[in-house]
Order: sequence, then C-alpha cells, then structure tokens
Amino acid sequence: MVVAIIGLLATLSMVALNNARARSRDAKRVADVKQLQTALELYFNDQGTYPSTVPTSGTTIASGTVVYMNKVPTPPLPVDGTSCPANPTNYTYGQTDSGRSYTIAYCLGNTTGGIAGNVVSTATPAGIK
Repeated sequence: MVVAIIGLLATLSMVALNNARARSRDAKRVADVKQLQTALELYFNDQGTYPSTVPTSGTTIASGTVVYMNKVPTPPLPVDGTSCPANPTNYTYGQTDSGRSYTIAYCLGNTTGGIAGNVVSTATPAGIK
C-alpha cells in the first residue's frame, strides 16, 4: 500500500513538473521576442529603418561598431503545441513597409500572458499579438 501511494505521488509530481517546464519555455519565448523588439527599436532609432534581415540565432544585431543585441536568442526546445513548427531553430523575422515596420513570428505551446498558445503569433512595433 505504501509503495502504491509513493508511486502515485511520484506520478503526480512528474506531471506537475512537466507542465511547469512547458510554461517556463513559453515565458522564455515571450521574453526573447521582447528583447528582439527592444534591439530592433534601438536600431531603428539610430538608423531610421529596421534591418532588412536579422542574423540567425547566436549572432549579433549590429551596425558598424554599435551592437544592439549581443546574441540573437534561440527558441527553447522541445517545441510545445501541435500547431507550432516542428523544429524551430530561429524566430522568424521579416522587414515590412520598406523598412518602417517588421514582424517576428513565434509560437507558444499554451496561452501565456494573454498571448494565444498553440498558434503562430506575431510581434510588430505595435506590440506582441
């Protein structure tokens, strides 16, 4: 009987831990996107336009000797959510409106901070959607 109770408690603990890990990965994704937005706004303030491309994960966002982001973040793995891209190695950036705007595509496994989960979401200069 004691062994069965310990097994049940261990199972419940593992489920709770896995849910906490998934929520943590989603929070990291939102924080990464906000950091990218901050770097892009600093770039825009200095250059008058958003960059045409953003370097891949692990590299810098810079112009000349000015570094706006030392290391572009990589989305945490494993992927959460069935509608998210299967193997995201980067957040997807695109310059729009002739350099006056941009989009960053990302995906959360669950709804986090009012941002819908299990769907590809976008961030723009107007905010995170």
